[in-house]
Amino acid sequence: QPRLVESGGGSVQIGGSLRLSCVVSGLTFGHYGIGWFRQAPGQDREFVAAISLTGSSTEYADSVKGRFTISRDGAKSTAYLQMNSLSPEDTAVYFCGASNYLITTAREYLYWGQGTQVTVSS
Repeated sequence: QPRLVESGGGSVQIGGSLRLSCVVSGLTFGHYGIGWFRQAPGQDREFVAAISLTGSSTEYADSVKGRFTISRDGAKSTAYLQMNSLSPEDTAVYFCGASNYLITTAREYLYWGQGTQVTVSS
């Protein structure tokens, strides 16, 4: 049974940093692209970042380019999202997902984690 578990969320001040982790089990990690999405209350799930099966390619939403970095560690079956220079607009529940390739569309993802809350405030 595939399982994705996010962690690392929390409350942080404006300008702070967080690193989210997504531990994957129950599937062959290297066969899946990993994406991070976020969802604020009353809004649709929004693409944040994605990384290819091998980690050689990445994509970012314009709103996070230069601030967020996605990476993956095959030995640990874990993907990461390093988030720097956080602002209140980054406040949301962050989800990781697994897909057959690098894709920025949520509906193409096969498996999802339960999400981790990120709150940025002054």
